Amino acid sequence: MNYKEIIFEKEKPLATITLNRPEKLNAYTHKMGQEIVKALGEAAKDRNIRAVIITGAGRGFCSGVDVGGRGGPQEAAPIRRDTAMGPPVRRLSQFDKPVIAAINGVVAGGGLSFAMACDIRIASDRARFSQIFVKRGIVPDNGSTWFLPRLVGMAKACELAWTGDIIDAAEGERIGLVSRVVPHDDLLTVVRELATRIANGPPITVQLTKRALYQGAISTDLHAQMELELHYNATTMATEDRKEGTRAFIEKREPVFKGR
Repeated sequence: MNYKEIIFEKEKPLATITLNRPEKLNAYTHKMGQEIVKALGEAAKDRNIRAVIITGAGRGFCSGVDVGGRGGPQEAAPIRRDTAMGPPVRRLSQFDKPVIAAINGVVAGGGLSFAMACDIRIASDRARFSQIFVKRGIVPDNGSTWFLPRLVGMAKACELAWTGDIIDAAEGERIGLVSRVVPHDDLLTVVRELATRIANGPPITVQLTKRALYQGAISTDLHAQMELELHYNATTMATEDRKEGTRAFIEKREPVFKGR
């Protein structure tokens, strides 16, 4: 597929998706959504890719759905918004490999929903965040009402959603919306270093750990969750990487995982 509204790059063990409409602060269109889903599908199938980075070109990460742009006003209509933003968010929710958002600037509305669907968010000190939906008379969508309370707590989620206030990177870190803030010029270096460290781990174990963590976040049954952990660990017992991890510990060296 020839990508026009994103840039998709693979340099094993990482893939990078860059939203590429900088003149619009990377506002979403139907086309961009389709391209993101396609790129994630390619990354999922490629055994050499073990982690994915998502970022934006220019000054913004994603300013939300393009209300007056290429798709026309219908993109903002409630019945149509899901066709632009819903598929990428749902694809991320089913994606087994680690995904890190490198938030380089403005992120608002549905763009924030998309960022929250990533596993880890690291922000530039120039990043700004807004649940701007209320200022457009729109109920937060694209999973925003699911993600936001889980990340920042119900009271803060209500405050952000009811006011549409813009918060800076430092506040985003303080409330748990992002895991850390770094100098703008260091953002991609820091994110790539972290993504590479994760990608160098045992991919089957990383994948199953991701599944367990997300299941644990919504589970109300501790015993069932512990059984799930035992099941996943039984799966890893049969892998070469599990044996390599044990050998490396005994030999006092760093393990080299093969994904088998």
